[in-house]
Amino acid sequence: MAESQPSAESTSPPRDKNRTDQTGTPERSLIVHPHTQGSGFFFRFRYHLFAAGFAVLLRPLAFLWPGQSPIDPTNYAERTRRVLKSTPLIDGHNDLPWQLRIELHNRIYDSRVDFTKRLLGHTDIQRMRTGMVGGQFWSVYVDCDVHQNHFEDPSWIVRDTLEQIDVTRRFIDEHPQHLHYCDTAACARKAFKSGRISSMIGIEGGHQVGGSIASIRQMYNLGARYITLTHNCDNSFGTSASTVAAGGPDGGLFKLGYEAIKEMNRLGMIVDLSHVSHQTMRDVLSVARAPVIFSHSGAYSVTPHLRNVPDDVLRTVRRNGGIVMAVFVNRFLRMKDPDQATIHDVVDHILHIAEVCGWECVGVGSDFSGTPYVPIGLEDVSKFPDLIQILMERGVTDEQIRLFAGENILRVWSNIEQRAREIQATGEKPVDEEYEGRQWHKGLKDSPWILRGSRQKAIEAGAADKPYMFNVDDDGKHNPAIKNV
Repeated sequence: MAESQPSAESTSPPRDKNRTDQTGTPERSLIVHPHTQGSGFFFRFRYHLFAAGFAVLLRPLAFLWPGQSPIDPTNYAERTRRVLKSTPLIDGHNDLPWQLRIELHNRIYDSRVDFTKRLLGHTDIQRMRTGMVGGQFWSVYVDCDVHQNHFEDPSWIVRDTLEQIDVTRRFIDEHPQHLHYCDTAACARKAFKSGRISSMIGIEGGHQVGGSIASIRQMYNLGARYITLTHNCDNSFGTSASTVAAGGPDGGLFKLGYEAIKEMNRLGMIVDLSHVSHQTMRDVLSVARAPVIFSHSGAYSVTPHLRNVPDDVLRTVRRNGGIVMAVFVNRFLRMKDPDQATIHDVVDHILHIAEVCGWECVGVGSDFSGTPYVPIGLEDVSKFPDLIQILMERGVTDEQIRLFAGENILRVWSNIEQRAREIQATGEKPVDEEYEGRQWHKGLKDSPWILRGSRQKAIEAGAADKPYMFNVDDDGKHNPAIKNV
């Protein structure tokens, strides 16, 4: 408190305390200080105590937000709006690029479709805005090749994956006022602050890199930021949940898979364990040098579907610093009666993941535009706020909602990036291991070999005698009649 200013009465010259009046009697006087106040604790802090008491009385009636007017804590819609205005809701998995492929054949520039308007299906930009989506991992999924009986069988899958990356990037670039391509967690935060939906790329299956660790590096260079280690088929890296569901053995992570995890951690490529077998989950977590994610999975203890995550794995994910992003697929939510799955079943899975793994390792991974069957109440991307509101009704705090909505995946992604920088700083070289059963080109007998013994090995392997000579005959002219030269 500032000092009081002297009054007019107190400005006269001071008197000598021993001064006497004319009668010789010592003069005594009473001096009144009009600004004097009480000095007790209550008196000094009475306004603070009054304000604190008033706030306590109001606490059951109002929910206070910094810099905003109080709201009723049971006003879940307004609480949700305020949370998602300041924290990006980031969905771990949406398969819209697959719909672009099978419906539009990746031709997105004609007038057949306007993604800023309401469409059929689960996803369009208008409903993403309604659903307050702040970030999206777009899946560049391609089917497992049913004609591949062996990992080395020829396939167009890698080509098709490149096309899916291409159409996803073009789709994002076509809507710059709404979408912004991101390949770092910092970019995702920046895009949200600018009012746009951060758009990231995930590859849904190790089969899409052709069993090649070199292809993983190239997919990273093209902008993909996670790879789901398997889809619904085994590949050269590991065992899928679908194999075990069909009665096959759970072989876990294969030899080349260990090398793939090592390289993905070095690169900063996020390892996604949705779709893998339970033993593959455990094997990966035993060697991972960075956090892992499950981009769209549920809780096995709630619904014992092999696509869901067992409790022991959830506890390991907690120690690993990773995240499980809750899926919306009916069959994973309710195996016996999937048609009865509702938004409340999704909440049950979320709460179980949070109970076992902690609120720091749970997120949202819808699988919209991939699965045909979604729960009642979560019919499309506009329904995300409804999910948040029901979580609030079940007692989830606003801070926990922030973690669930986007802070967890952004933290996990940032930690993966940081771990990659640390590994690279040690000078660790890229992994150049290959699948053991791979068949290599044989070369020519007279190739300019760089090592002794290579020519003899090539001859023994059946190397060709001469290179292709473009049908040139003895007269030095192209002649289609000349063959095998």
